[in-house]
Amino acid sequence: MNMGIVKRMAGVAGIAAAIVVVGAGPAFAAAGTVHTDSGAPLTVRSSPSASAGSVGSIADGTAVTISCQTNGSTVDGKYGTSDIWDKVGNGYVSDAYVYTGSDGRVAPDCAGSTLACSTSGTGDPNTCAEAVAKAKTRIHTNDLDAYEGWCDRINAQNYGWSASGSETAYVHWTQIPSSFKHPGDYQVPAGGLAFFKSSGAGHTMISIGGGKFLSNDINGYGSYTETTIAQIKSKWGQTYLGWSQPWFKVNH
Repeated sequence: MNMGIVKRMAGVAGIAAAIVVVGAGPAFAAAGTVHTDSGAPLTVRSSPSASAGSVGSIADGTAVTISCQTNGSTVDGKYGTSDIWDKVGNGYVSDAYVYTGSDGRVAPDCAGSTLACSTSGTGDPNTCAEAVAKAKTRIHTNDLDAYEGWCDRINAQNYGWSASGSETAYVHWTQIPSSFKHPGDYQVPAGGLAFFKSSGAGHTMISIGGGKFLSNDINGYGSYTETTIAQIKSKWGQTYLGWSQPWFKVNH
């Protein structure tokens, strides 16, 4: 986001000075200012998605307090392209329209509004925490045949299975019972599985929390590296479907 970097860096000192403590603990809120392209009010959404319902609006030029931030749908705005969303009051606004002094996060994660990963009812050998820990031990940048194109199998292996039991990542998504799925939700807890649709097999990857994921192939074929939903969408042109608890067809 070169355009955003240029515009935001000009006021880093002023915005940084406006960061205030919101409690006795280590959590901080951050200050920002809404700026839209046309000067029209910015819509406040019920969830971090451009398609979510409106819960109000904020006038152009209004100073706001950002209580926390999370990842959501990607938006092209005044300050470039971003999948970061700011919690303002009882709703969310795209960070692409908020001057914060940074292109990254300036407030704590909205962890309290994120559902937890759970293996309840899945029969998985590994817990969510164990799966994340295992996934992190597998990070590499080499081109390994066992990783090239095997996204769904890799997730299953992290949870203690040899394979997922599904033909493709997209087929896996269609087989997961609705009670385990969260379509369109970008707030994926550590251990949750993100799914994408494409003209081919689709894609899936495991969340390690904080809007970060581990995925094969995205940063080199056969590799297993850190990435984001936004990178999968922009680099591969895939459509984000949502996330699910670690349910695998192999044992159902």
